[in-house]
Amino acid sequence: MGTWSHEPFGNDDAADWAYELEGAKDLSPVEAALDAVLENDGYVDASEAACAVAAVEVIAKLLGRGTRSDAYTEKVERWVEQLRVVPSRALLTKAQHALERIVGEQSELRELWHEGDADEWEASLGALRAIVGAH
Repeated sequence: MGTWSHEPFGNDDAADWAYELEGAKDLSPVEAALDAVLENDGYVDASEAACAVAAVEVIAKLLGRGTRSDAYTEKVERWVEQLRVVPSRALLTKAQHALERIVGEQSELRELWHEGDADEWEASLGALRAIVGAH
């Protein structure tokens, strides 16, 4: 996995996932990314987790509280502006549960970050958890 940042779109998997938003007229790609983590009863794959984190960032942006804006998020921000949808309570709940799985013991992404310094990654996820949990 090519990772250059602890930010939600700071890895190849999330950047690739963002292409799924192109042409989407609803939040189905966001929900699908969350479901991939939530429907897995076992070990959560790092790429699925990275895409779900990016999906939660999209939700945060839809709420007007995205955690990062840079060259990697430009097309996502354009999509959010065009869509203009408020995430449902059910989707926010899914986002919270997906983040819980991602920071849990059965998460490859968590393990990979904990091989080094996970502080910034955990802070980034904490910010996302606070955003989706506040609504």
